[in-house]
Amino acid sequence: MIKYKTEDEIKLMQTSALLVSAAIAEIAKILKPGLTTLDLDKLAAEFIADHQATPSFLNYHGYPHNITTSVNDAVVHGFPNKTPLRDGDIVSVDVGVYKNGYHGDHAYTFILGEVNAAVLKLVRITKASLYEGIKYAVSGNRVGDIANAIQVFNENEGYGVVRELVGHGLGRDMHEDPQVPNYGKKGSGILMKENLTLAIEPMINMGSRHVYTDTDGWTIRTKDGKPSVHFEHDVCVKKGEALILSDYTLIEKAEKANSALNSSYY
Repeated sequence: MIKYKTEDEIKLMQTSALLVSAAIAEIAKILKPGLTTLDLDKLAAEFIADHQATPSFLNYHGYPHNITTSVNDAVVHGFPNKTPLRDGDIVSVDVGVYKNGYHGDHAYTFILGEVNAAVLKLVRITKASLYEGIKYAVSGNRVGDIANAIQVFNENEGYGVVRELVGHGLGRDMHEDPQVPNYGKKGSGILMKENLTLAIEPMINMGSRHVYTDTDGWTIRTKDGKPSVHFEHDVCVKKGEALILSDYTLIEKAEKANSALNSSYY
């Protein structure tokens, strides 16, 4: 069932979304080689608790951590662990919070240190494709218009668009209708009306689109072992232009100020 929001509900959702942005920005401030993704998980848990919220992911269908951290060939849902991060890693951080009865849920991919031009381009194109999709999150369009924009933008660069995982509605529940794939036909899917709230999240592989689930039962990896990138925004459908509830500028400012992170893909 599609759940359209009131203006008051959207304000509450924006509070949750901005808290996610702030949490990811805190991670961006400290992220460097030698840290572990468990360090990042602990930081996020403390930050969320300090802001009178709870992690959306913890214990969700048995998930045992506060955030997901997907490194290199991990697409999404990666477990934080004790392995030190290294120069050249790409790290996708996905955070969810529950505050005032509503969820925020979005993601950002970071580059640690020096990588080759192909990886820089993958990160840049994936991030840009998110905004290409958001352009179509306006009332009167269909979900397939978002999906098609993301698919075409990435496949024109030769990338694999993951099909097994999709974006989704967002609100009182972390996953609401409708599903928002990153592939599809223009004019397909539900007709979007004003105040539909969505998590739009391209998951893009450098090589093949094919993925598999690791032995932990959660981490999704590329079958060919090539890198994958994930970006996600919380978005409210409006007339003419979508309202982005989350805020990457907080994250980008911290990313650029951290000398251990590579922001040269901008």
